[in-house]
Amino acid sequence: MLIKPKKLQPGDLIATVSPSWGGAGEPELQWRYEQGVKRLEEVFGLKVTPMPNSLKGGDYLYRNPQARAEDLMTAFMDKNIKGIIANIGGEESIRLLPFIDFDVIRENPKVFMGYSDVTISHLFCYKAGVSSFYGPAILTDFAENVEMNPYTIEMVNRTLFSNEVIGEIQSAPAWTSEFLEWIEDNKNRRRALQQNTGYEILQGSGVAQGRLIGGCMEVLEFAKGTEIWPEDKCWENSILFFETSEEKPEPKYIKYWLRNYAAQGILQKVKGIIFGKPKDEMYYDEYKLVIQQVMKEYELKDLPILYNLNFGHTEPKFILPYGAMAEINCDNRTFSILESGVE
Repeated sequence: MLIKPKKLQPGDLIATVSPSWGGAGEPELQWRYEQGVKRLEEVFGLKVTPMPNSLKGGDYLYRNPQARAEDLMTAFMDKNIKGIIANIGGEESIRLLPFIDFDVIRENPKVFMGYSDVTISHLFCYKAGVSSFYGPAILTDFAENVEMNPYTIEMVNRTLFSNEVIGEIQSAPAWTSEFLEWIEDNKNRRRALQQNTGYEILQGSGVAQGRLIGGCMEVLEFAKGTEIWPEDKCWENSILFFETSEEKPEPKYIKYWLRNYAAQGILQKVKGIIFGKPKDEMYYDEYKLVIQQVMKEYELKDLPILYNLNFGHTEPKFILPYGAMAEINCDNRTFSILESGVE
């Protein structure tokens, strides 16, 4: 069982960190970072402090993974800081691994949230035995043009500010992956929303329950075989969550990666899998075909799989607490989180 952090409350101090790309510190993106911070303050009543190295820009942070790790460790150690939110993802936070003190995380459990390459930092928390939150980032969801999406706001409130059972996660009524350049001229332009088709059952029947574990598929590849790759027992009776990034990997890669999970014996241990909506719904049908192909190859055609959920590289999004008990109901096409994410 992972340790649950304490719930957030208005007035709490939140640290922003850049464990991956340092874009939040680039002068031309400063307005975007400030917009995200303003939402934390105005929508959720939080106080925000950037960690010392987090706004030093992309080049500095690329060259200094230890500075990024130091920010993370400092934020966990600081008793005044109640939560930590990543500014954005990237592609190489695996380089932080030599500088991480797992005891520091274990001894100072607190809300930690982000997605994409932040999957690596979630695995740091997982190894330390602390539940963290696969969810919104500062530069994307919190800094959404014009206003935050109400669905994302509701999910932040339900998951991080309440110790009630999170419950059924409804599909978002509409979605967007539209790319509007992050320039101040676009600040008041809303991204076009598209009607959402809801969850799809790819296979399986009945009800499956398990503890949540997963992340961005491409990023999980960086972690395989390292000390942060979860032990065999961590996958037992779990619900895997997978999603893909804005790089929109070709379907053959999903096939290769899933075969690896099967070859490791992981797919045979899990109770079910949920897949996030692909970015731009690119390869929407092609992904389904390769997922089903691999399940057939490994005689896993009865494993419950739910597809097209609103998490990861899509907006708006809900939040997945690592280690929380979740449920796929194939008969009702529903997904629920059966406990609170926080104490």
